[in-house]
Amino acid sequence: MTNKNSLEVFHPFGPSIAKFTMPKKMVESLNRHIDEQLASGEADDKNLGHTLAGNVKQEFRIEFGLLQEVGLLELLGISAQTWIKKVRDQEITKFNLLDCWAVRQFRNEYNPAHIHNGHISGVGYLKLPKDFGATVQENKSRNKNGHIEFIHGQKAFLSDSITTFAPSVGDFYLFPHYMMHAVYPFDAPGERRSISFNANIDDQIYSRFG
Repeated sequence: MTNKNSLEVFHPFGPSIAKFTMPKKMVESLNRHIDEQLASGEADDKNLGHTLAGNVKQEFRIEFGLLQEVGLLELLGISAQTWIKKVRDQEITKFNLLDCWAVRQFRNEYNPAHIHNGHISGVGYLKLPKDFGATVQENKSRNKNGHIEFIHGQKAFLSDSITTFAPSVGDFYLFPHYMMHAVYPFDAPGERRSISFNANIDDQIYSRFG
């Protein structure tokens, strides 16, 4: 489980972003359950692609019971509490999960810039290709293939409006629901598998700034 010392907070511009790491056994359990749903066809019955922004192979609902079984529901609540305490020095007493879904992304697929519902949202990484492929032009100084990018405000002197993270299996990022974000396509075989959620916290804490 995470604690106050294992949660990183990124504050590159107005809103903050938090990051924690899921235990390896938790990632393995989530992947095993998802693989079982894919094999049985259950994932097709829970398809959410028509309601979500992604131009990806598959997006389907994850039941809250699974999150509770593997310990992720508790970990999300603890991490959200630690994040808000660090940034706002306020103690939340409520973490109400609204929805949760898995995203399966493959070569040349992407997630365009979008926001979420609720108060806070997050994304965690369960499976990644061996690499995301090379850039089309070899002289590019940075390869953003398969990366997640957060966008807020406008670029100005001593102020950035974009921050980008390379995903790693087990990484889980938390961010305000209104934080614009996008996922770049990649050019390599393999699956980029993630899990996302939306949640509400105490109304009196959120409404003060929401």
